[in-house]
Amino acid sequence: MPETPLTLWASLPEPLVTVLVILFKITLILVPLLLSVAYLTLAERKIIGWIQVRMGPNRVGFFGVAKGWAQPIADLVKMLMKEFIWPRKANRFLFVLAPIIALTAAVGAWAVIPFDDGLVLADVNAGLLYILAITSLGVYGIIIAGWASNSKYALLGAMRSAAQIIAYEIAMGFALVGVLLAAGSLNLREIVLAQQGGVIDWFWLPLFPLFVIYFISGVAETNRAPFDVAEGESEIVAGFHVEYSGMGFAVFFLAEYAAMILIAALTALMFLGGWYSPFPDTATETPMIGVLLGPGIHWLVLKTAFFLFLYLWFRATFPRYRYDQIMRLGWKVFIPVTIVWLLVVAVAVMGEVPPWFNHPL
Repeated sequence: MPETPLTLWASLPEPLVTVLVILFKITLILVPLLLSVAYLTLAERKIIGWIQVRMGPNRVGFFGVAKGWAQPIADLVKMLMKEFIWPRKANRFLFVLAPIIALTAAVGAWAVIPFDDGLVLADVNAGLLYILAITSLGVYGIIIAGWASNSKYALLGAMRSAAQIIAYEIAMGFALVGVLLAAGSLNLREIVLAQQGGVIDWFWLPLFPLFVIYFISGVAETNRAPFDVAEGESEIVAGFHVEYSGMGFAVFFLAEYAAMILIAALTALMFLGGWYSPFPDTATETPMIGVLLGPGIHWLVLKTAFFLFLYLWFRATFPRYRYDQIMRLGWKVFIPVTIVWLLVVAVAVMGEVPPWFNHPL
């Protein structure tokens, strides 16, 4: 009797089956993520063109139907065909390692992101701690790239980025401590479950200052406008990745946009109820409408898309801040406000203020 795929699967050793299942789950996360990164670049150019009343990409399309939709594919082909140039006195090992570190930090955090109740690669109890640890590694890729390039402009951009990220990571960390106090857990799934209900039950309302500070700090953390002093092309000719070309530059590009999607998704998970619907009590006799209005991954995607739109809106609207303004905002405004609001949240938790802070300590 010939062996079927099912019998072949059953005959595999259990450790190998476990590894194959994990690799399959990783593929299910990475493929949509990389596609989202590619088409986020298209969305950015289209939306900013619309906001600034000018044309976005409108030439490269599939058989002339969808104007501009093949632009990310054309960009990928262009990057693959460009030469990877080595600066003469660069440290070659670190020069190659830097973009890999940046991309790994941006992609690795997705291992603990819950897309729906039970739909997560690794349901880690200390998921929030893991997120803080893995995302903080991204700055090493930027610093190493600036130093290994043996370029003054690259090193200046790296030092700017390091100072900026340290300032805003502290504010982001304090904002996440507020979420931890409110939910009583470091597990991302349990943080979302603590926000069951409608809009009024989500953490954005009692943690509103932390919510605003977390997202703005996330914009600064990813070196996006108006906080893009690390890449200030009008000041330091593209900053820390000025010496990178071809796929070296493309990997930094991927890391930046993957980090943007990550910050947007985390903001939705921790402050806007994740996969929960804003219409929890809506009853309908139509099954399709009930599925759309009920909780599900589509709500997380919509909330993430909203924050990504804000990223693009900020870039189209605000000029780049001066370096001293960025440092003043991080150290003298965001950090003091988060510390004060943490005290407010702690008092509310001790007083078991419903509906947000009535979990057992």
